[in-house]
Amino acid sequence: MSQGLDRTRIQDIDALRGFALLGILIVNITFAASGFPIHLAEDPAYHSWLDQTVHWLSAAFVDMKFYLLFSFLFGYSFQLQLEAAQKAGAAFKPRMLRRLGGLFVIGALHGIFLITGDILSVYALIGLVLLGMRRVSDRTALIVAGSIYAYLFITLGAATLFMDTSAVIDPTTAVASAQQTAANLAGSFSDVIGEHVRAMPTYGLSLLAVQGPTTLAAFLIGMVLGRRRMLTNVTGTEAVLRLIQLLGFTIGITGGIVYASAGGNGDTGAVLASVLTAPFLTAAYVATLLRVMHSDRGQDVRRLLAPAGRMALSNYLGQSVATVLIFTGVGLGLVGQVSPLATMGIAVAIFAVQVVLSHLWLNRYGYGPVEGVLRAITNATTPTWRRRLSRV
Repeated sequence: MSQGLDRTRIQDIDALRGFALLGILIVNITFAASGFPIHLAEDPAYHSWLDQTVHWLSAAFVDMKFYLLFSFLFGYSFQLQLEAAQKAGAAFKPRMLRRLGGLFVIGALHGIFLITGDILSVYALIGLVLLGMRRVSDRTALIVAGSIYAYLFITLGAATLFMDTSAVIDPTTAVASAQQTAANLAGSFSDVIGEHVRAMPTYGLSLLAVQGPTTLAAFLIGMVLGRRRMLTNVTGTEAVLRLIQLLGFTIGITGGIVYASAGGNGDTGAVLASVLTAPFLTAAYVATLLRVMHSDRGQDVRRLLAPAGRMALSNYLGQSVATVLIFTGVGLGLVGQVSPLATMGIAVAIFAVQVVLSHLWLNRYGYGPVEGVLRAITNATTPTWRRRLSRV
């Protein structure tokens, strides 16, 4: 492979990761901006048709989609790292165990101090499963991924048929809990930390029920496609990309509409529809972005997004720092005071700033600030931030 093609391949992956960062921020910022989402309650202060439309669009096109893309890319990159270690004759397992251990600690601190519910520590734990399965055949990996979705279909389907959601979630209690959460987030730093810790069981239940299993499935699919180098030498003209768009948008948008129209996470049937169809919409987003980035006019999109994705860990944590400073009592204390539309606008603004800062940082250094720390943990060395000698 030529150096130019290799750089394009790497930038494709980084750009996809950058795109995923925006979607993840749009979802996560809602939990920082309001105490209501984590309690599956509607904020009576923001119940206009515009507010409802913003919530509906986010549920249909963003919620439960972008963490799948991030997870897929984790599995894909895991395979690339494995093969690179094998070529270099390096011991992969000890390095990966240190990396996952470092990721777990970073994620735990992130979940306690900065955000309601962290995914990094979950990635670290599920990454152990992926590490244990690194030698399984493609067929076995795909069977396990398919079995996970079959399990979710059976369990969520049974819950839809036999469980009365209204008996589990009392609207009055949910609103009171949401108001208390908002008050805690608007308080001191210790209040914010306490709220994050109290939310862990609720978030953990969601991880055990849906997000954890689907993350493992996406890891495995990413690992398999990484083995086959499916993101290598993409030209944007492949017929399979158009097929993925056709099927993905048709099935994914249909499921998204069902999920959004039924009220999102408050309805088990809606969650089932989203779980089964979100991978299709995620795949359609990937296919669309690849086609755009490999068009004559779309190459700037790749160049714009790739630096943000290259330092995705730093940017993910940076997003949480920004939302803490904007919404909690640690900073401006705007929790509960910003409309859904304005909240989404803030998310876009934060991401835009991160894109600019990522370009500036990577013009000077080879990897992001937190990536440098995790790299040192992985290699058991002292953290350093290598200066760039040439532009990639």
